[in-house]
Amino acid sequence: MAEEAKKGGNPSAGALDAIIVKNSLAKIKNKLVVMSGKGGVGKSTVAVNLAMALAMDGYSVGLLDIDLHGPSVPKMLKLEDEAPLADENGRMFPIEFGSLKVMSVGFLLRNPDEAVVWRGPVKMGVIKQFITDVIWGELDYLIVDAPPGTGDEPLTICQLLGEEAGAVIVTSPQQVAAVDVSKSLNFCCQLEMPVAGIIENMSGFACPHCGEITNIFSSGAGEQLAQQYGVELLGKIPIDPVICGDGDAGTPFIHYHAKTATGKAFAEIVKKIAGRERAK
Repeated sequence: MAEEAKKGGNPSAGALDAIIVKNSLAKIKNKLVVMSGKGGVGKSTVAVNLAMALAMDGYSVGLLDIDLHGPSVPKMLKLEDEAPLADENGRMFPIEFGSLKVMSVGFLLRNPDEAVVWRGPVKMGVIKQFITDVIWGELDYLIVDAPPGTGDEPLTICQLLGEEAGAVIVTSPQQVAAVDVSKSLNFCCQLEMPVAGIIENMSGFACPHCGEITNIFSSGAGEQLAQQYGVELLGKIPIDPVICGDGDAGTPFIHYHAKTATGKAFAEIVKKIAGRERAK
């Protein structure tokens, strides 16, 4: 682009796109992509409660759901019937859940059961629009809930957010999960994307009566991955039966049950993430 400017030419379309993306991200201090190479590890639950916990700590937070084929964030925040408003230029305002700003393709579907049948280029374009055409304003954190795997959606968002972004990798405790989750860590290595840490979700069962945590699955995947890849194990989140009910009811667990063992585990993880970002 500098060469084009010297020659007096106009910037290319690609260069203009890069400028627009850069300007859109300029007001967002910290960007974290919550990802996992494996489905069913509770990644969206972690993303929603992580964003909510940061907002409860007084940070300005945006939550972006890029799971285009199975958006669950609107349901988990009881926002299924919401639709974003737009300004005179067609840019969208995110939906607000208290102080939390939320955007998802689920807000744009005519019917929650509608299937999204899109190929890669269309998905890439939509994710870029979630950055450039949404009025996020000034944010301390943008938390991105990515679908499982290392395909178009995670690749697109990581390339858009650039080197300033970080990844939070979610695994369950079983060793079989580590095989798939390690692919996300290798993905980050290939993209030279910093990993903020690993969260072991569903790590034991927290008794709702006494609070004692019992390991009902095999364990150790979080520690194994952290040691293998030289990244921090941010924490272990035990299963709490209330989490499932809260997800279905659209009430963020951390907002109502912060004093439980699971709630405290989330709080400790948030403390580590916030401390890490402040130390940059």
